[in-house]
Amino acid sequence: MRKRLDYTPKSQIISALRRLFLRSRERSFAIKRDKYTCQVCGAKQSKASGREVAVEVHHTCGVTNWNEIEATIRMYLLTDPEDLRTLCKACHGDEHRGD
Repeated sequence: MRKRLDYTPKSQIISALRRLFLRSRERSFAIKRDKYTCQVCGAKQSKASGREVAVEVHHTCGVTNWNEIEATIRMYLLTDPEDLRTLCKACHGDEHRGD
């Protein structure tokens, strides 16, 4: 059995972000807006046996800053456990109202 890491691996963060995008309203809106049709060749999504066509959503600006995104998540969300403390829901709400 392998030793469990003390931190969340980069691959797991990127995978979670990709899953978030695949389930996002923005992605769903783009697919519906384009009527499940490829905007380059006009192929329409199909699940018919022997004629399967899948459509995907492409970021026209490109997502080239994965390292920066991962570093920001690690800095602000997946921070050092020493910077975290356990609170009940009420006290946690009080902490945020004090911000």
